[in-house]
Amino acid sequence: MQLLDAWRRLNGRSYGRWWFTRLACRDAPYLSSIRPQFRSLRPGLCSVSLSHHRAVLDPAGAVHAMAMANLCELAARVLMQTTVPERYHWSPRGMTIEYLAAVGTDALATARLDRSDWSSGGQVGVPVTVVDASGREAARAVISMAVSERRA
Repeated sequence: MQLLDAWRRLNGRSYGRWWFTRLACRDAPYLSSIRPQFRSLRPGLCSVSLSHHRAVLDPAGAVHAMAMANLCELAARVLMQTTVPERYHWSPRGMTIEYLAAVGTDALATARLDRSDWSSGGQVGVPVTVVDASGREAARAVISMAVSERRA
């Protein structure tokens, strides 16, 4: 929940979203390579975008598949950090992703999770969708997370 508090403090301030992105990517620095920009964040929802720029393009000029996969992973990670109660531990275990269309514009990934009972733990699938600037669905992913109660 600390990350959610940081979002609430920094969002809307000058350079606030930039600082928040640096904070959100500190546990997995490779995710900052796509230069993500957080759009909205609350328990159960995380939206993060990437701009169509040279560093994320494939040779054909579309957003590279791995850049979209990184965007999906980042959205799912931040969603879990802001949704799962602090007495539980979570860690990513895998990803299934379908690439539905090439993206020649900016991309927006949205992770959603409607869950309030974490006591059972186990595997949780976090669905993430990626759309292009026109709203066309470009990728669909499920990030598998292992959730367990923290040891005392």
